[in-house]
Amino acid sequence: MPSTANRRRVSSGERLNAHSEPGRLRLALEGRGVRLTRQRRILLEVMDQAEQHLSADAILERAQKIDPRVHQVTVYRTLEMLKRHGLLDELDLLHIHGHRHFYESHGPRDHIHVACLRCGKVREVESELFEQLKRQIERDTGIQITVTRTEIGGYCEGCRPR
Repeated sequence: MPSTANRRRVSSGERLNAHSEPGRLRLALEGRGVRLTRQRRILLEVMDQAEQHLSADAILERAQKIDPRVHQVTVYRTLEMLKRHGLLDELDLLHIHGHRHFYESHGPRDHIHVACLRCGKVREVESELFEQLKRQIERDTGIQITVTRTEIGGYCEGCRPR
């Protein structure tokens, strides 16, 4: 049986799977025969190395530090392509930042996003209990789950009234 550390992980604000597999997005797309321009390679590198959830604007800003010629249109087209290939999740994180959306590449396990509704800090939780719930839902519905997006909101310890 796996140790408890393998069955449950909670972030302190960073993405749990950041840096887990450098170059994973690039390799996945190359394996599917997708042509990767220099700008796309830069965008994939930025997303693979992101320690936090990034908006399209933040992805563009980081990419332009590497190459100022990266265009906003390329960012949006690349995000759409990654979503079509099932390699990227688009999150609204309970709209705590208005209507801005955030992006993250899929990790090895699904996780739950838990956001503070006051300060906006987002933590990620992986849990064997969540995996069991997904298996139960598959049995009950007869649908094989391939995507999950779970967001929970509340108030962190620093934002709760004393």
